[in-house]
Amino acid sequence: MREVDNANPSILNVSQLPSRSRKVTTPRQGPDSKCDNIVYSKRPWLCGSSSSEDEDLEEEYGEDPVDAQDIYDLISPISDPEHPHTLGQLSVVQLPDIHLTPPPTERRGDKLVTVTVDLTPTVNHCSLATVIGLAVRYRLEQTLPPNYRFDVRMKDGSHAQDDQVNKQLGDKERVAAALENDTLKGMLDKMLETCV
Repeated sequence: MREVDNANPSILNVSQLPSRSRKVTTPRQGPDSKCDNIVYSKRPWLCGSSSSEDEDLEEEYGEDPVDAQDIYDLISPISDPEHPHTLGQLSVVQLPDIHLTPPPTERRGDKLVTVTVDLTPTVNHCSLATVIGLAVRYRLEQTLPPNYRFDVRMKDGSHAQDDQVNKQLGDKERVAAALENDTLKGMLDKMLETCV
């Protein structure tokens, strides 16, 4: 078995990770809740179903543009290949290191959007930094619309070979070739199992 680069990384508790404040309601239970589906009917625009009523609501209120928190929510649950924790828990992915150009307030229609993600490896000589960057890039490519472009890189000075790793992650041909490798693709799929 191969030796772990950083056997004792700093780990954040899930409650310490950045998230949108959501009011969580617990469903009512018991005999007095049997008519809840009638009295408290589900609103389709909150439940993910699609209908003409949903489209009317979307036209009225507009669609929320993707922002840095949405990107963080997509990539922070990716599993680290060496540790049984997520990239968010290990602070490899941090909300202040995610940038969108143009910002959400200035976007209209299908305008081209560039997502820049700076990763901070747990140690500066991390041997799997390229794999982690590839997993982040792959996750973004699989989930965001085609008008999004991605620049995933190591934060300046956070890795001993950040120039080489950034060059590999920025080369579309190398990324495409890496995704055709069955062994590497299997590792990426395993890292993405924790993503919902």
